[in-house]
Amino acid sequence: MTNVTMTVNGKSVSGTVKGNTLLSDFLREDLRLTGTHVGCDTSQCGACVVHVNGEAVKSCTMFAAEADGADVGTIEGQANADGSLNVIQQAFQDHHGLQCGFCTPGMVMSAAALLKDNPKPSEAEIRDYLEGNICRCTGYHNIVKAIMAASGQDVPAVAAE
Repeated sequence: MTNVTMTVNGKSVSGTVKGNTLLSDFLREDLRLTGTHVGCDTSQCGACVVHVNGEAVKSCTMFAAEADGADVGTIEGQANADGSLNVIQQAFQDHHGLQCGFCTPGMVMSAAALLKDNPKPSEAEIRDYLEGNICRCTGYHNIVKAIMAASGQDVPAVAAE
């Protein structure tokens, strides 16, 4: 067993984990932050994306012990201080960038990382960045529109691919 301490969504947290405990499991089971979804456990779907020290990470491929001392951000930490949706979350709602919602937390976290590094991405750059996130419902068109809107750009008609 290993003791871990990290900052999650601005709050210091600690726990004792087995050496093979995944960060996604620590967040969901120990901290009860169930917004981080686990869809595949193989790093294929992107539903479990969180930010670790400011970088987008698939939490099902990282051990909790590897995040010891890290600053971790989850979907629960994305809302504004007053609890209202942040600009990315609001854009997903406004542009219907979700259907079943299972992939949405990972999509929002990935979008936040993309917009931090590239504040005005093109449609092609958004699609390229989201390649590691699978959505089985939307066809991605409205997700791309939402990210473009969140970046402050005009939302063009997004071509079907």
